[in-house]
Amino acid sequence: MTLRNELEEVWAAYIAAYRSADASGCAALFLPDAVLMSPYAPMAKGREAIRDVHKDWVAEGGANKEIRIVEFGGAGDLAWCLLRFSEEGTAEDGMSLNVLERQENGDWRIRMCSLNETDPDIG
Repeated sequence: MTLRNELEEVWAAYIAAYRSADASGCAALFLPDAVLMSPYAPMAKGREAIRDVHKDWVAEGGANKEIRIVEFGGAGDLAWCLLRFSEEGTAEDGMSLNVLERQENGDWRIRMCSLNETDPDIG
């Protein structure tokens, strides 16, 4: 399996949890000491805080949430990916830069996530 396939699996699991309003399922894809930075919520440190942020987000809906890998790379047990996210019918559209870490069992978990809104003036 290629790195892209492995990373796509992480984001497919995230989207499935998000669309089903499973905040704990979203947070489970993050490391216990992960950091989430977003213009939509205060910075969240740790899986519990990340779960709490997702509780608010998924309560607002999310059935149309989409994520697409734009660029990615990695070496050893670290990877990064630049994502485009969108949700039809909302103003939530932007880019996300993520650092992931491969676990001993081979699974990838998110170490850091930084969400950024798309500036409507630059598309």
